[in-house]
Amino acid sequence: MKRMNFTFDADTVDLLDELAQKFYGGNKSQTVRAALESLAVHAGHEGWVITGYTPQKIEDHVDCHSCGEAHHKGEVLYRPVFERGSSSKAMPTIPEENWLDCPKCAEKQFQ
Repeated sequence: MKRMNFTFDADTVDLLDELAQKFYGGNKSQTVRAALESLAVHAGHEGWVITGYTPQKIEDHVDCHSCGEAHHKGEVLYRPVFERGSSSKAMPTIPEENWLDCPKCAEKQFQ
């Protein structure tokens, strides 16, 4: 742990106190941390990023999530593997839809 000194204006001090009491049992350090994490997520730098793909042989007609190209039973598409991380492509949440990318779109993800 490292001690840091900040100077806040009166309104910011009041807001910090209010949020700390309301959400974090008065813990101002935890409140500042949550605010910084929230800022990082909303700035698009921290979230869920694709770190790889797993192949999946499809059993029915499926469109590529990224380009929309149609694919048919027996073809191999790629399901993304998501991990927490930083990237300009970071997503705030893991998508709930069935996400399969064609080989071209999966490859583009890492160029």
